[in-house]
Amino acid sequence: MAYKSKLKDPFLDEFFEAVLLLKNQEDCYRFFEDIATVGELKSLSQRLAVAKMLTQEETYTVISESTGASTATISRVKRCLNYGADGYKLILERLKNNE
Repeated sequence: MAYKSKLKDPFLDEFFEAVLLLKNQEDCYRFFEDIATVGELKSLSQRLAVAKMLTQEETYTVISESTGASTATISRVKRCLNYGADGYKLILERLKNNE
């Protein structure tokens, strides 16, 4: 059964289609530097790092010191890991298999 997102809309569909057309890291840097602010990109990458560390059972203190993330951000990411759409789990598993 396909995943049904509550966020689904035509603009997001087109955005995700665009992302799927990126072929390598250089393409990603070029596209995301144009479409997002440095702060937005740093925040997204920070959340992924937090999710990875949470799955490795690191403490909030260690995660905060390593990533600079606030405890509120760490809590939000943890909530997504526990009750979200499993997007973090999906991508972390793929990254692990890609090493």
